[in-house]
Amino acid sequence: MKARPKLEFEKDPGFVRIDSYDENEVDRIALCFAGRSLFITGGTGFMGKVLVEKLLRSCGDLKKMYLLVRPKKGREPIERIKDMLDNVLFDKLKEMRGLDWILSKIEAIPGDVMLPELGISKEDAETLRNEVSLVMHCAATIRFDEPLRYAVFMNVRGTKYMLDLAKTFKKLDGFCYVSTSYCHLHVKTLYEKPYDPPADPHSVMSVCEWLTDEDISSIEKKILGDIPNTYAYTKALAEALVVETFDTMPTAILRPSIVIPIWREPVPGWTDNINGPTGLLIAAGKGVLRTMYCQESGYGDFLPVDVAVNGMLVATWRFLSPELGPLETRVAHMTSSNEIKVSWSEIIEIGRWVIANRVPLNGVAWYPGGSMKSNYIHHWICMILFHWIPALLVDFLLVLLRYPPVLIKVQKRIYKGFAVFEYYANNVWNFDNREAIKLRKLMNNRERLTYVIEKVEFDLYDYFTECLLCARRLILKETDDTIPAAKRHMKIMWWVDKIFKYACYFGILYFIYRRFISDFLFDSST
Repeated sequence: MKARPKLEFEKDPGFVRIDSYDENEVDRIALCFAGRSLFITGGTGFMGKVLVEKLLRSCGDLKKMYLLVRPKKGREPIERIKDMLDNVLFDKLKEMRGLDWILSKIEAIPGDVMLPELGISKEDAETLRNEVSLVMHCAATIRFDEPLRYAVFMNVRGTKYMLDLAKTFKKLDGFCYVSTSYCHLHVKTLYEKPYDPPADPHSVMSVCEWLTDEDISSIEKKILGDIPNTYAYTKALAEALVVETFDTMPTAILRPSIVIPIWREPVPGWTDNINGPTGLLIAAGKGVLRTMYCQESGYGDFLPVDVAVNGMLVATWRFLSPELGPLETRVAHMTSSNEIKVSWSEIIEIGRWVIANRVPLNGVAWYPGGSMKSNYIHHWICMILFHWIPALLVDFLLVLLRYPPVLIKVQKRIYKGFAVFEYYANNVWNFDNREAIKLRKLMNNRERLTYVIEKVEFDLYDYFTECLLCARRLILKETDDTIPAAKRHMKIMWWVDKIFKYACYFGILYFIYRRFISDFLFDSST
């Protein structure tokens, strides 16, 4: 196996090591949630699933967890909850507590954040008013290319509906809105404080309610201005609605950065989608991603979803615990780049090494390769040569063989992904996280081990290995027993790649020789 390269961030990592805790130490975070009834939206989403699992596993003395669940494809909400619990993510929890105990703690509330009053029945609304003391609003559309009208209804108006309902709760101690650290993109260093929204959220909601989809679409770019997508725009508007309630409700804003697969628990590498780095790893591992327009020295702010959820729970505990002292802010960041910066080039290097040496994927189209380009013209030339032309040729052959074309659709998806990725990859933001650092100082060792929110020692190569293994098993449905064959196929593709490249080089040199040098030598001799 080829030795792995040494990464820049590993040279002085400053990792914290916590090996044990005093048995007399109390988990005050679990005590904070004990006896409470929570109302959670977005509980069936990527981050929502991890939040639900962590709460039940580490804060099991909570009274009840009400999950807003939309009926989908003719399936009742409770059926969707049971389907969610079938996921491998919940296996450890089921071993610890048992399925019956889990179902006794969860109650599905049929509803939809797109509907007035959230589409909740009067009986369920009355139950929530009498029982719930903590709301965690995670529901949102995370598609960057979502039409503006839908994104406003989902992310902004849905938040308003949630706030309106929470105002009626008799025992409300906290309303935590899960935003994103990437919602105020005009600010290059984001602090843990509110910022002015790009527009008045109430006016934007009114416009979207009055105008049609076609009308909004025609003026979408003008409305967004310098903001690159509807996700960042609507998240900033939703934050403004929460800030409006700071004087009248116990509300807070949680800003996780780009959440990526689980790092430690309960299933290292787990994810349920191909968004973000996972999608890039799969595309690169399959050999269909050959070029990216990106500044190699730049970096993004990524956070494993389990660490993000830990941060949310710790920040909520601090918010609900006045005995710890007065709050300086109601905004908390769950970010990483202020302490650990991993450049885009290092991410590519890690992924390439792991795919080549540990976890190859089945059925690669070509040996993984390519590179980042800092010049846009160079990138586009490579896109045409190594993405579109091969895709057209392969699909043409597939059509001749009476198979449906595949690669053009894949390249269109990659192109759409590039449209989002390039903006973030070629800009750098810094996120101040001094509140998170203060939280660590308030925690005892038991809490720090249970809810990790600091630089505990880890290995990025091992992390990427787990991510790819889970992607193989859970997303690509490739079993581990196919890895040896995939490694053999990868070696064959390595030779094919080398032979093809050298053949091209020879062909170019031979052309130059015949076209220019041989004629020159012939003319000289005569």
